[in-house]
Amino acid sequence: MTMSTGWYLRRLSRMGPREVGGRVGDAVRRRRWRSARPDCPSVTGARFTAVLPAGTVAAVPPDAVKRLVAEADRLMAGHGGYFGVKRDDLTDPDWWYDPKTGRRAPWGYAFDVPYRNEEAVGDIKQIWELSRHQYLTVLAAAYAVTGDERYAERVAEHLRSWWAANAPLRGVHWTSGIELGIRLLSWVWIRRLLDGWPGAAGLFEGNPVALRQIWHHQRWLAAFPSRGSSANNHVIAEAAGQFAAACAFGWFPSSARWRADALRSLERHLRGNTFASGLNRELATEYHGLVLELGLAAVAEADVAGVPVPATVRLVLLRMTDALAAVVDGRLRPPRQGDADDGHGLVVDGPGSDRWGSLLATGDAVFGRLAWWPEVTGTDVRTPLLAALIRPYAENGAAPAVARPASRPAHFADAGMTILRGPSEIWCRCDGGPHGFLSIAAHAHADALSVEVRHDGVDVLADPGTYCYHGQPEWRRYFRSTLGHNTLQWDDTDQSVSGGPFLWTRHARSRVLVADASGASDGGTARWCAEHDGYEGVVHRRRVELTAASRELRVVDEVSGERGPVRLAFHLGPAIAADLVENRAALSWTRDGEDRSAVLDLPGQLTWRAHRGESDPPLGWYSAGFGRKEPATTLVGTGFADGAEGFTTVLRFHG
Repeated sequence: MTMSTGWYLRRLSRMGPREVGGRVGDAVRRRRWRSARPDCPSVTGARFTAVLPAGTVAAVPPDAVKRLVAEADRLMAGHGGYFGVKRDDLTDPDWWYDPKTGRRAPWGYAFDVPYRNEEAVGDIKQIWELSRHQYLTVLAAAYAVTGDERYAERVAEHLRSWWAANAPLRGVHWTSGIELGIRLLSWVWIRRLLDGWPGAAGLFEGNPVALRQIWHHQRWLAAFPSRGSSANNHVIAEAAGQFAAACAFGWFPSSARWRADALRSLERHLRGNTFASGLNRELATEYHGLVLELGLAAVAEADVAGVPVPATVRLVLLRMTDALAAVVDGRLRPPRQGDADDGHGLVVDGPGSDRWGSLLATGDAVFGRLAWWPEVTGTDVRTPLLAALIRPYAENGAAPAVARPASRPAHFADAGMTILRGPSEIWCRCDGGPHGFLSIAAHAHADALSVEVRHDGVDVLADPGTYCYHGQPEWRRYFRSTLGHNTLQWDDTDQSVSGGPFLWTRHARSRVLVADASGASDGGTARWCAEHDGYEGVVHRRRVELTAASRELRVVDEVSGERGPVRLAFHLGPAIAADLVENRAALSWTRDGEDRSAVLDLPGQLTWRAHRGESDPPLGWYSAGFGRKEPATTLVGTGFADGAEGFTTVLRFHG
């Protein structure tokens, strides 16, 4: 996908004067760096002291070790995969190769590489992901728990290969700050986890090539931070990686300055990216997880290095953890909201470890769990490692006392998210929040007033997900469209206006009118009502009621204003079979070997049709993770709204 002149003009229109000035300065600096690449200053006597405390590895649960070693052995055999594409070339990877398209990114000055152009480069996510080196942190962790030097030797071999193939400022791996930041964080953990290996010092602090790479990564991040309307999760990854490296690899004349600057940026942007309620302002749940992981990893480096951290940093991470505990369903699954690209801050676990359970377990160790938190029964490698490094909140003298929620929050007014809970783990998310974060709302979807409903962790009315970012514009448009969510579309338009794959030029404004989530807890009815102004001259209002006694969810949509065509969509999860007859759909699925069912009565004023796995145009899909999609049933009703009556949908669960 190549950005047009029109896109650049639209993008410019969303920037303020300060951001424009900063970007002009960046452009001048890039031009100067083309021919003026300074050498890394000489380093003598460097030592790595940010090691794990004695006994840490022994605290890793045996089942987590077993999963980790199984994954490490798979990687050693060359097998892996990213975003739905399997790879069998990981014994000796080509760092610039995209296995999805078969293309190879071009060589050249980093800022000349057209990384958004899939025809020229390939799928950039496929190329970048391997070079985050998080598969190497897995191998390093396998060495730490087993002492098997094969894992350490493979890590060293691949790092030397990457450093040789990716000279500073040359090629596609020097184009995006988030990649450099996460890569630095991986290198810190690789060095830590390999500390018992005799070759560790020679690979890092005794290796001029490694020192040069670490220095140039930090110099790049200091020069080109994400700015203004782009200061979302990217800037936090940049700051966290820069800070971690400046703490653990503080061997350079600029290390103290880089550390101080990165900490200021991290503190500022953690606050800026997080609502007071603790939810992430991007309103994209996976980025909540990414930011929380990055923040915890940064605090771990600070505590190991003895660097004081502003109290607000720990306070934001505490609130983020409490918010996560509040919104997950009974199976510890958080909402599927906004963009998701499977991004992680620190990976030391094999498949089968639950990301959200891991974050809550770490939160328990660092902050202390509250009585209403859900139970975490799974185990992981990362929690005992982080917990060994981070000082518990209650033991930190600089940490302020804070009033934490006495009971489980259900309504997050600043984020516009409300969770309605009923019997037998009926879970319903109602969306009445802002349209994303900052002026471009890069990771937002046009999903105002959408609902997401689960039964015992199974998606019944599902948020379809994200699927892709670059290279497939028709799929990108669909998965972030209004029709691609459980809400009402008026006059065949999206509620918010897209100006590109990560740009919205007009944002629908929503407001919550009623949020009473308590009723269903005592057998009564929980209620929610909100409206938005995304359609010119028209207001869409939606009411949702969850009645515990009848196990019934009622959704009423009203459109006030001029008469016009509407489409009302309900996306079913991939596990749900649907038999649609006129305006009634019988739903069935299986959970843990037990058959479950429900009935969905749809508005009779609309004409209903089931869609599944259609591609021209896309409709009827579910993306469980980035780069992956599977057919799922979408029920779409078409007709007209004239303001005279609302459209009522009733979902009744059986048994």
